[in-house]
Amino acid sequence: MKSFIYNGQPARVVFGAGSLQHLAREIETLGAKKALVLSTPDQRASADRVADLLGSCAAGVFAKAVMHVPIETARQAQEVARQLGADCAVAIGGGSTIGLGKAIALDSGLPILAIPTTYAGSEMTPIYGITEAGMKKTGKDPRVLPRVVIYDPELSMTLPLAMSVTSGINAIAHAAEGLYATDCNPIMDLMAKEGMAAISRALPAIKKEATNIEARADALYGAWLCGTVLGNVGMALHHKLCHTLGGSFNLPHAETHTIVLPHALAYNSAAAPQAMRAIAQALGGSSAAQAVFDLAKNNGAPIALKDIGMQEADLDKACDVAMQNQYPNPRPLERIALRQLLQDAFDGARPNR
Repeated sequence: MKSFIYNGQPARVVFGAGSLQHLAREIETLGAKKALVLSTPDQRASADRVADLLGSCAAGVFAKAVMHVPIETARQAQEVARQLGADCAVAIGGGSTIGLGKAIALDSGLPILAIPTTYAGSEMTPIYGITEAGMKKTGKDPRVLPRVVIYDPELSMTLPLAMSVTSGINAIAHAAEGLYATDCNPIMDLMAKEGMAAISRALPAIKKEATNIEARADALYGAWLCGTVLGNVGMALHHKLCHTLGGSFNLPHAETHTIVLPHALAYNSAAAPQAMRAIAQALGGSSAAQAVFDLAKNNGAPIALKDIGMQEADLDKACDVAMQNQYPNPRPLERIALRQLLQDAFDGARPNR
């Protein structure tokens, strides 16, 4: 066995159907008195429900979270938290809302309690992303890691199939890249494989029956494990490309991850054969790239960047941005091959390996 370093991230997880009922208790464990509840505009009703559960412990609701965490939104939320005297934040929703919570924590140090309703896994990482002047900047800081995460599968029962599939494959991306990270370790490998397997069996079951509580629980369980991988080891080409496409061209986050992942895996396939075998096995296929592509296509997710707002004329610019600031990846970044990767993702071509 190769040498490795493993650092466990401190986080409290409350998992199970009906776990939202423990919200007040968990706020108390944080030593907090006034919580600002965060959500997107579309999930305002969920935020109001959380505020009602908190009663006098709710400082207010800020329902303005949006994709990629624009710095202007983050600053506005920080000011609202200050004005209301909030000493913690409760983020209910997906990556956009949890990302906003992290942005608040980064500057203010307020503890975050996350209640994920999608399967992206952001709640398990100390990674934050903020978009300023059309560029998404990411970083790591232990202050942004949610202190408590409540996983209640009942809260994702109404998550539409399309969002269920794309957020699930977004989570798979974290685990897949974790398997060939330069700082990977056996513990994360176990979590990655288990997390991917859980999501790959959950998504077809959710497609068959949206209210299958066991499938919803499997998806959240997989998201937890895959998100933990993302929070503990480095990422590579796939995540770099998705941050470029999302931040610079305002493409939807989970859909972008879903479309790009098969092509990023194909790009790295020859350079990371052991990881690719593990991914394929977890997904029940013979090829990692093709298994991810088929999981998306067979469950109704978008498979082409042209279908989610990307313009073909911008592919060269995207390639140029992605080539900047070299970073660890199993295969060196080669402009011609990277440009072809983007073209294949734009067209929605099934990987040939």
